[in-house]
Amino acid sequence: MEEIENIELVFLSLDDYEDLKQAMIEAYAKIENSYWEMEQVETLIRKFPEGQVAIKVNGHFAGCALSIIVDYNNFENGHTYRQITNNHSFNTHTQAGDMLYGIDIFIKPRFRGLRLGRRLYDYRKELCERLNLKGIAFGGRIPNFHKYSSEMTPKQYIDKVRRKEIHDPVLDFQMSNDFHPARILKNYLVGDEESNDYAVLLEWDNIYYEKPSNKATTIKKVVRLGLVQWQMRLYKDVEELMQQAEFFVDAVSGYRSDFALFPEFFNAPLMAENNHLGEADAIRELASFTEPLVQRFAELAISYNINIITGSMPELVDGKLYNVGYLCKRDGGVERFEKLHVTPDEAKVWGLQGGSTLKTFDTDCGKIGILICYDVEFPELSRLLALDGMDILFVPYLTDTQNGYSRVRHCAQARAIENECYVAITGSVGNLPKVHNMDIQYGQSMVFTPCDFSFPANGIKAESTPNTEMILIADVDIDMLRELNQLGSVRTLRDRRTDLYEIKTK
Repeated sequence: MEEIENIELVFLSLDDYEDLKQAMIEAYAKIENSYWEMEQVETLIRKFPEGQVAIKVNGHFAGCALSIIVDYNNFENGHTYRQITNNHSFNTHTQAGDMLYGIDIFIKPRFRGLRLGRRLYDYRKELCERLNLKGIAFGGRIPNFHKYSSEMTPKQYIDKVRRKEIHDPVLDFQMSNDFHPARILKNYLVGDEESNDYAVLLEWDNIYYEKPSNKATTIKKVVRLGLVQWQMRLYKDVEELMQQAEFFVDAVSGYRSDFALFPEFFNAPLMAENNHLGEADAIRELASFTEPLVQRFAELAISYNINIITGSMPELVDGKLYNVGYLCKRDGGVERFEKLHVTPDEAKVWGLQGGSTLKTFDTDCGKIGILICYDVEFPELSRLLALDGMDILFVPYLTDTQNGYSRVRHCAQARAIENECYVAITGSVGNLPKVHNMDIQYGQSMVFTPCDFSFPANGIKAESTPNTEMILIADVDIDMLRELNQLGSVRTLRDRRTDLYEIKTK
């Protein structure tokens, strides 16, 4: 080829028809009558001008991509090319549809090898995202299948192409552009002898698709987290403790945070008045404050327009002591979560019981998970939450020593990487000399991310000063997680060997 001076992507015009016709004849040399008539091209341009684009090199017509929008429910279980185009009339196109369907895409032989096809696919993906469609679909030819049709089925052929045991120029290219085979289509394209009349229905999912809703509310995509690094100090009563809690809620709300996260057992200072009792009795007295504290936090969530994760508090249920917390939503809803794994010390000194409920929580910022301290050291829990759609994991903790904190911190970061999610942790700092078994605390609030190009290289979005009372504010982008799941350097959730193992609740 001559030296390339300009590559231009343009909307297709009827003035391009003769160039388009010649390009199709060259691109589909082995298929008879392989070009569109001018009336058909005119129909496509009139019905859906954005869907018809050409690519030109040094002003010469090099290739083209044609597409329509369809109601995919009518076609996803199987169809032919004539059916999807309504006998080439394109009356199946509807602006009310939910899927961009690829009618044709081709590059003239002399321009192949310049990755021009990838530019056309990228345009389709951007168009799909801009129009808020579920994805892209099309029937892909498998032109080398005729060489192997006597010895294997189309499914076996596709599997071998996927494993790079067989080269198929069309299917290889499409899969390298993130399209995945959905099903085999029989008798898809009349006259495609190379493919033995088979095609592969290929799909690409729009990770940014939002299902239309009649509600005024939307799910936020950039979420602001407010972490409270709580200083342990003595309070004379509940009112004084809640005054301090409201101060922090006010502060993080003032920065327009969507969540406020408090530490595990943040209300432990209230045990000071019962320090004359044994540890087990003192914490049971502390449990009497849990219900009124939850009520106060629920009121603050509404009045400050913020979702509050209350850390955790002791709670008596049928005479058994549990470590629980509450999610107080800004819409007035209140949900409960439990610590499932209690430490040997918690069981021995306080008689705490492990809970039995693990679940995700729906919020106006998407699905979240909450694990209390020691729970984050058990990777099965966060994996189950991730499989249920969790985007952000919150971990309120209480650790007395740096080695205890390190266990929580490093396990939390591992959970972010392996589950492709954000993890926010916060704990208490300082000393509490008048409460048995709660003398010292070590803490540092942090927000962890996956480790890939779109995220911090070390996987740390934000971190506070250790052992200092403060708040930590950080923004996390949920759409970046969707992109990571589809296009990441590694994809830990998608690449799990579910043929060998699985994790499930009993």
